[in-house]
Amino acid sequence: MASSAEEEGRAPTKYVLITGGVVSGLGKGVTASSVGVVLKSCGLRVTCIKIDPYLNTDAGTMSPFEHGEVFVLDDGGEVDLDLGNYERFLDVTLTRENNITTGKIYQSVIEKERKGDYLGKTVQVVPHVTDEIKQWIQSVSSVPVDGQTRPADVCVIELGGTVGDIESMPFIEALRQLSFSLGKDNFCLIHVSLVPVLGVVGEQKTKPTQHSVRELRALGLTPDLLACRSAQPLIGSAKEKLSQFCHVPVENILNIHDVPNIWHVPLILRNQKAHEAIIKQLNLSRSAAPPELRDWTLMAESYDNLSTSVSIVLQVLSLLIACCKIKFTEYGSMQVKIALVGKYTNLSDSYLSVVKALLHASVACSQKPSIQWVSASDLEDAAAASAPDAHAKAWETLKGSSCILIPGGFGDRGISGMILAAKYARENKVPYLGICLGMQISVIEMSRHVLGLGNADSEEFNTDTPDRVVMYMPEVSKTHMGNTMRLGCRRTFFRKPDCLTSKLYGNPPHVDERHRHRYEVNPSFVPMLENAGLQFVGCDESGNRMEIVELQDHPFYIGVQFHPEFKSRPRKPSPPFTGLILAATERMRTLTNVSNGDAGASE
Repeated sequence: MASSAEEEGRAPTKYVLITGGVVSGLGKGVTASSVGVVLKSCGLRVTCIKIDPYLNTDAGTMSPFEHGEVFVLDDGGEVDLDLGNYERFLDVTLTRENNITTGKIYQSVIEKERKGDYLGKTVQVVPHVTDEIKQWIQSVSSVPVDGQTRPADVCVIELGGTVGDIESMPFIEALRQLSFSLGKDNFCLIHVSLVPVLGVVGEQKTKPTQHSVRELRALGLTPDLLACRSAQPLIGSAKEKLSQFCHVPVENILNIHDVPNIWHVPLILRNQKAHEAIIKQLNLSRSAAPPELRDWTLMAESYDNLSTSVSIVLQVLSLLIACCKIKFTEYGSMQVKIALVGKYTNLSDSYLSVVKALLHASVACSQKPSIQWVSASDLEDAAAASAPDAHAKAWETLKGSSCILIPGGFGDRGISGMILAAKYARENKVPYLGICLGMQISVIEMSRHVLGLGNADSEEFNTDTPDRVVMYMPEVSKTHMGNTMRLGCRRTFFRKPDCLTSKLYGNPPHVDERHRHRYEVNPSFVPMLENAGLQFVGCDESGNRMEIVELQDHPFYIGVQFHPEFKSRPRKPSPPFTGLILAATERMRTLTNVSNGDAGASE
């Protein structure tokens, strides 16, 4: 039977499946993204799917401590953070359908059963759930994500978890069926596994990978390539042993060893000719060209060597000229200390996109970022009594940083500490960027300490406060948590075209950024706050919902209701983050000059 692609006269989409074994956290997401980069560099168009076997419908209600950050897409999808990796590496725009979960699959099957779509049959995991999975994969893979009209040449599928997990069994079976129906020329399986080194023996151990592959083969899937994670490059004897016991050719055994930064991973795959093995397996030799990764190589090395390409330097210089509020000087690379004051600082993946956006902006400015993690709770006055050492260290870190960033978050834990951090930034002219909750914190802080509204608060933290400077959005549900926020890409209009934020973006009339929030600034307090110096320079299409704030007479104090980190890319850094790094670098330069001047005077 002819496929729909063949009926339309186009080549069918090919599939590359990434599975994982031995342990979780091996970097399947980075591997999948890197495979996509290498294939894209060969002239192939690539899309991605992430399969998460958990029962949640999406990642929206999951704790950052448990699963890392919730990444938000243009269409409002709240998805796994790996989709952020796909977007950043491949510069594509994915949809919520690109993240498949057990919850979505079972929800769809049950809805069909209730409508009678199964014609009275007994609904079972096989074939009904597995058919739903296959149909979802093939449907999503046909949707272009790169602005083109035709489907992608290759769809990279990442199966979350590790082989053998109970919850992933229906997906394994569905993928086995899919590989059989598509044929060998249309399906390539890459198994990511761990090759550990035991401290006592000092030998690279292949047995865990052997067992993992054996379990995978028992489930009906045989890997075409192995991607072995290790601290050091894999030695030849280990490759030969893996080849013998895993039935994978030696040339198809890839080694992804530890590297200075993850941008090197596509280069490792290219150097080991992974693209040739994949292209041969998928019979794409006529469509693929030799990989072109010169720009990617320069970008990867720029972080290691703190040198930038001419194009990025020109972008930054044009930005410097446009932003009249920041004094710009040509200087060498410096280490920029960024105090990230948050609620979930014990797990860096909770702020993964923020960290990546800081990295993108820093590399574009030839500066090396040094993120100083500050738990907001440790800054609070109560911590001085309960945990004096942590309190002192948190304030020492904050005061020793070149800039302060307060990211998004939910709940009242640590809010007092965030307010103190925003107050310190305002009073001491420290560059400040508040994102989502961080913008609301700046409004609360100004209301309390400048307007004199001691009870000013957010309705999220205090429903009884008489001064609700931040309030619940009227259209948002108060009974359901999942997918009920203001989500996705929304347009923000600049109320004041000459503001700093507008200049950072290149002076457009509006910007489109992604949102994820339930609360907003109370418009009733806007006139009072503007009279006090906090200018609301951006709003939504209605003019009532405030989106961007800037503080007068401050070198860099910006708050945004949206999440600019979600659209930051390695070669397209987010403007608010770039502005923060530039302002922080200039502050460092100024303080250094003052210090040198004082030293000269004392001599």
